[in-house]
Amino acid sequence: MGLFSKIADRIFGRKDAPAPAATPAAPAKPAAVIFTGSEHDPKVSPPSHNPAPAASTTPAEPVDVDAVLTAMAAEKGGASDWRRSIVDLLKLLDLDSSLEARKELAAELAVNAGAHGSAEQNLALHKAVMHKLAENGGKVPDDLKN
Repeated sequence: MGLFSKIADRIFGRKDAPAPAATPAAPAKPAAVIFTGSEHDPKVSPPSHNPAPAASTTPAEPVDVDAVLTAMAAEKGGASDWRRSIVDLLKLLDLDSSLEARKELAAELAVNAGAHGSAEQNLALHKAVMHKLAENGGKVPDDLKN
């Protein structure tokens, strides 16, 4: 699992709503019936082949990245500059913010701006992360992507 996946999991896995109550277990499916007769046998008919209903393809509501990160920062005391700093963003998410980790993130997101660890690369990494979050279902304000 790459560093971006960990970032996305920490942000998208977080819910503002309370956790849903436990649902009762679904009843066990009946055992499969094996048909050994013929279609011409008047006493036995083959089992029907009704397809299962299709799963809903409605996409989930986008996650408000700004709101999630702002709430996380508030929970931790609010002293984070996650809006501009990739290091602070990673620290806020309790992820490795070392130069080595940022090098891996740069390779993962194909960010080639500046030398590793430079301000130029760190800014480009932050923007790339925000763009990628938006591409993956996050609602990210324009000022965080540009």
